[in-house]
Amino acid sequence: MAGRKKIEAALSPGGTSAVPAVICYEDIYARDHWDALTACPWWYRFSPDVAQQLTWRRDVITRTRQDWFALPACPSRAERAATTIEQRADGIYRVFKHREEELERPMIGGWDPHGVSRQISLDHLPQTVGQIEASIPPVDPFDAERFASEGRADLAAAMLEEFGRELYPIASVSSPLWGCYSLWGFEGMMLLVADRPDLVRRACEKLLDHAVRSVHQAAALGAAGIWIEECLTDMISPAAFETINMPVVGRLIDEIRKCGMKSIYYYCGDPAGKWQSILSLNADALSLEESKKGFTIELADVVSRVAGRFAVLGNLDAVGVLQNGSDRQLRDEIERQIRLGKSNGNRFIMSLGSPVTPSTPVERVARYCDLVRELG
Repeated sequence: MAGRKKIEAALSPGGTSAVPAVICYEDIYARDHWDALTACPWWYRFSPDVAQQLTWRRDVITRTRQDWFALPACPSRAERAATTIEQRADGIYRVFKHREEELERPMIGGWDPHGVSRQISLDHLPQTVGQIEASIPPVDPFDAERFASEGRADLAAAMLEEFGRELYPIASVSSPLWGCYSLWGFEGMMLLVADRPDLVRRACEKLLDHAVRSVHQAAALGAAGIWIEECLTDMISPAAFETINMPVVGRLIDEIRKCGMKSIYYYCGDPAGKWQSILSLNADALSLEESKKGFTIELADVVSRVAGRFAVLGNLDAVGVLQNGSDRQLRDEIERQIRLGKSNGNRFIMSLGSPVTPSTPVERVARYCDLVRELG
């Protein structure tokens, strides 16, 4: 049974007879394990050449052995034709028309190579709806015909041709409230949620427009599912989550469904106090972190709450089990989670609770995927 069929079945009311194996955040995994996954030079990640992009992505997909893959957009044909990568004595440069920039290899773990964190002044938080409007640009309606004619789906089309029959293509989008972090930083976001929820609601409405456009783009690329990332909302009150976040995430999920795709809602953090809201979103699947940072998320409890109404993803411990556990511990935990997942009406996808760590060998990830196929 092909991986795509397994995931499609797991996301359907009838469930799956064979459990699929996935990892979350494939892009982080590739960044942190580049040299172990591919012989391609690191700058292929930035290449305008579709063949070079396909080469390194093929290596990652083949070595990882999971059942889905990320489906990317690419620059237009005109932009690609006008862009070159130049290897010089002093570095690697991307040249576009009359502009150039030196490329830096992404750091393992994602740390800023210059050691500078982004600070947002609390003295300049928005005070009016007008300031919200000015801080979030309007979004043009998505033009699928133009998108395709410009060649922005060329890489996705090549990947679908090679992998789409066997593996499940996914794209990702951030929830509108999580998007507020990039506007105001952590402190600013939390202060405004508490003191000016009216402004935050307006910002979420505007950010929803951007998220919906991303959904339409994913549909044009040929994605079958959308990973919805939700972060930091375990730090706001259940009431704020219900009144600010729920309406926009619910509309986002509805739009995904209208576009013929499935939604996978990944809630980061402790869901305590928000279970009713999370379950009422009616996403096609729910993914949660593993127990850590002082809270516990037990898969048996998750399955009991979901009760077969939609799919559940596993939350295997990416550090304690995948990175540091013995082969026996890995096998036992996969077997335990599969058993629990099958009790959810076979609506289950084996996954990790968080991204693969830099210290986890590529062979260990492949072993995880192989064990899921053996046991599931």
